[in-house]
Amino acid sequence: MSAAVQGLTATDQTDRLAVARERFGPLFAEIAAGAARREAARELPFDEVRRLAAAGFGAVRLDEADGGSGLTAGELVELLVDLGAADANLPQLWRNHIAFVEDRLWHREGGEDDIWIDRIGAGAVIGGAWSERATVPGARSGTRFDESTRPSTVRGTKYYSTGSLYADWITVTAKTADGGDVLVVVDAAEPGVVRHDDWGGIGQRFTASGTTELHDVPVADEAVFPEGGRSPHQETIYQLVLVAAVAGVAIGARDDGAAAVRARVRNYPQGLAPLPREDAIVQEAIGGVAAAAAAARAVVVHAARELDAGLRALGELRAGGADAGPGDERSSALLHPAAVATYEAQIVTADAALRASTELFDALGSSAVEQAAGLDRHWRNARTLISHNPRGYKARLLGDWYVNGADPDPWAARHEPLPDPAEHGTAASEDASAGSAIDTERHVTSPIDDPRLRL
Repeated sequence: MSAAVQGLTATDQTDRLAVARERFGPLFAEIAAGAARREAARELPFDEVRRLAAAGFGAVRLDEADGGSGLTAGELVELLVDLGAADANLPQLWRNHIAFVEDRLWHREGGEDDIWIDRIGAGAVIGGAWSERATVPGARSGTRFDESTRPSTVRGTKYYSTGSLYADWITVTAKTADGGDVLVVVDAAEPGVVRHDDWGGIGQRFTASGTTELHDVPVADEAVFPEGGRSPHQETIYQLVLVAAVAGVAIGARDDGAAAVRARVRNYPQGLAPLPREDAIVQEAIGGVAAAAAAARAVVVHAARELDAGLRALGELRAGGADAGPGDERSSALLHPAAVATYEAQIVTADAALRASTELFDALGSSAVEQAAGLDRHWRNARTLISHNPRGYKARLLGDWYVNGADPDPWAARHEPLPDPAEHGTAASEDASAGSAIDTERHVTSPIDDPRLRL
């Protein structure tokens, strides 16, 4: 198994993260410098995505021999925090790409050839079109995969197609004629693929999370994957991408707030110093924002490292001959600490980002609320990201885990069959669609019974 899959923690891996930060840091800085301008002009970041792809950002999880940087999944999450600080839209629009890479790495054993690894290593960007407008949460897909034609085709309409406007390839969930579930990958340049920039959120406006129409789009044989064949950590990596973006918002608010204070030359009449930057009240306000940002980064780093620890343990399990895929009781238990740490991070980063994006204004004057300043984007982006995962539900899962030892997988309690779209509509949310692929019969273990948590 490759180093990227196992999640190595040797010194050279730490060095690789430092090298990646040095490599992408200047590009992240340029992205940050244009974020407010893009927001004001509603300028979609096509150029920024392509520059990231050309620099190898989409391949950082691949081994160096495959054109990547050999980063672990957790190290990628840490890098996403840096990108989120530059522009919170960007980690989210790479989310489906990241999940697809994780799936391909998980299923690539022995270093055999994989055309998708080759494409990703060459700079291809992968989007996702999974969810559909619906009246019933978690309903089955109304998109159809037709194997009776040559080549096979897929047709349907998707919403929350995050990142697909920027993508070379788009992953699509669909139903077969016999009711089976598949994931197919279509060429975004096919005439039957119609993408719309109709996502109307108050924040994260440039994630391209709108509609994708699929009109009998051809699907190659190597682009069809069984729905149940995903990586066992997919749910956690999906959530960590969003959490990293939220932490990035807090850090971006800190940086923009501090820069705005340094630029101020007038203080209020009741101010404690001639210049705002020397005023203790202003300094205290920015200090509070900075503390919130630090807390946000810290909990994400902790969750990322828990994920790496779980993946290392899974690698050892696989090396011993176990399947260790979704539904394997041992693999589920090994990933529980990462899931728990991710839920904790969701709650902490949400509070931190909302605080940081609000309190930065306490350090500034009335000019800071002008639309041209663009500082409101931090709160709008944070609020939009946080709304993907209501905190109350994650807090309940945490409480049930710590009190009762209940399975932290949010889908573990779903045992009823999902409704057919012909009767009830289709999937209602991006997270419902992503999570519906996760096995629902998970092993329930108490945290005190987890050997990785014993003192």
